[in-house]
Amino acid sequence: MTSAAMHIARTGLDAQNERMRVISNNLANVNTTGFKRDRAAFETLAYQTVTANGAPSTSETKYATGLNLGTGVRIQGTARIDTQGSLQTTGNSLDLALDGAGYFQVQMPGGQIGYTRAGNFSRSPEGLLVTSEGYQVQPGITVPEGATSITIGNDGTVSATVQGQTAPTQIGQIQIATFPNAAGLQPMGENFLTETAASGAPNVGVAGQDGRGNIRQGMLEGSNVNVVEELVDMIETQRAYEVNSKMISATDQMLQYANQNL
Repeated sequence: MTSAAMHIARTGLDAQNERMRVISNNLANVNTTGFKRDRAAFETLAYQTVTANGAPSTSETKYATGLNLGTGVRIQGTARIDTQGSLQTTGNSLDLALDGAGYFQVQMPGGQIGYTRAGNFSRSPEGLLVTSEGYQVQPGITVPEGATSITIGNDGTVSATVQGQTAPTQIGQIQIATFPNAAGLQPMGENFLTETAASGAPNVGVAGQDGRGNIRQGMLEGSNVNVVEELVDMIETQRAYEVNSKMISATDQMLQYANQNL
């Protein structure tokens, strides 16, 4: 029994250690553009049934409650919290923020489409609208040579004013992707997410329509990490880890007492 208690406490240590890793990652990305915090979800491990609920206690009666012994805990998964981050004005015409649901589309190496909330885009030497890594925004936008200003509307319409012309010319439109289950997207690093069977297929369309957010030019979306909340969770995790450590120490003392006195 005591060795089982040590095993259960060990699962608690493992689970709290993994939760601390999630919290640590949230705090590390407190200044990451478009970052969404994660939350660790716990679940119980399988129970050992010694006496089943409702099992016969005598020939005429049944147990009102059974004897079920838990075997510990584990991290079931991490859930991404997709609340809106604060919008920060930058004044850069190629900085874009999404005010609402959805993701920008970017073509990653190998042709795979990545989805991101980080809209800190730049112009490549060829005039293409790209990320800081050089990945092209989809659908492709090419800024003409000699453009003096670029205007991006709330619906993603991109217009450029070329030197010598008075009226801006539309050069493309940035489309926004939404998903039936955005929580099912797979994080890949570099602020990118990719489609999975759990997320469902993307629904691509015009910003501001069918539940998609509006595009805000000259702004970036900040991380939605709340430092105070994360610190509270960190302290709670630390206390839970200490309690499980004490459980192992107490169990060890019980085993020592049994070896010495029984």
